Amino acid sequence: MDAAAGRLPGYRAAVRVATWNVNSVKQRMPRLLAWLDERGPDVVCLQELKLTSDAFAALLGEELADRGYAFAAHGQPQWNGVAILSRVGLDEVTLGVEGAPGFPDPEARAVAATCGGVRVHSVYVPNGRAVDSDHYHYKLAWLAALREVVRGGPQDVLVCGDINIAPADADVYDPAVFVGHTHVTAAERAALAEFGLRDVVRDRWPDQRVFSYWDYRGGMFHQDLGMRIDLVLAAETVAGRVRAAWVDRKARKGTSPSDHAPVVVDLDEAPDGDIGPVVPPPSAPRTRTTRKPPRD
Repeated sequence: MDAAAGRLPGYRAAVRVATWNVNSVKQRMPRLLAWLDERGPDVVCLQELKLTSDAFAALLGEELADRGYAFAAHGQPQWNGVAILSRVGLDEVTLGVEGAPGFPDPEARAVAATCGGVRVHSVYVPNGRAVDSDHYHYKLAWLAALREVVRGGPQDVLVCGDINIAPADADVYDPAVFVGHTHVTAAERAALAEFGLRDVVRDRWPDQRVFSYWDYRGGMFHQDLGMRIDLVLAAETVAGRVRAAWVDRKARKGTSPSDHAPVVVDLDEAPDGDIGPVVPPPSAPRTRTTRKPPRD
């Protein structure tokens, strides 16, 4: 303990935390590195690495070290995979979720570490596929196991990642399109609520249209027909430190983007100011709907 500061070693009062499903870190590497340089996050939770931990280290280790990041990755070939990058300490790293089921074997869907005095979980929650399917029940059981781990850990905690649940109807572009599909069912939303954590983006922008994911098909992004399934969930002690919370929509633009945009949360200080829920501002809302919901 640093007696003068009253804080753990490596702790910085002002911390920018981000989460981003990159949908293949190998394909997104140039964009990721440029984004790190532009936004300067201190802690980054990544999902859908789609490569092994060793391959992640070989691909990005030197580049991340040059930028001052330590990292912990939990990967597997071709699918899933999560990581935490940190410039404010990376301690007590845990791979996976104790007690979580597999499908049928354990998958690389979670990594946790203590960064700047906060326990940070980077998670890629199972999709669920179809309501009442085996994968749907796997999703609910996996969430229950994660909840127990979070409850049994430190008080100061963040759960960040692709949660694959839209917390409310306002978090999808047209609730009628999603009736009977995963991501919006009462059981999924109840499982999310049982964590007892604060959804810091929605807390900050309760009435705004905010999405983090747009399907690649049919110009969904350009029409702002999206979903908000990438979340930063915070304990009360951490939520009280939030000074800005926003979706970096700019990172979804351009050539070969991920279908997700980063979610950024500033603790204690907001370097860019309290700049709004989406950066830059979203396209004008449209009323068109489709017969099928987006695929994540």
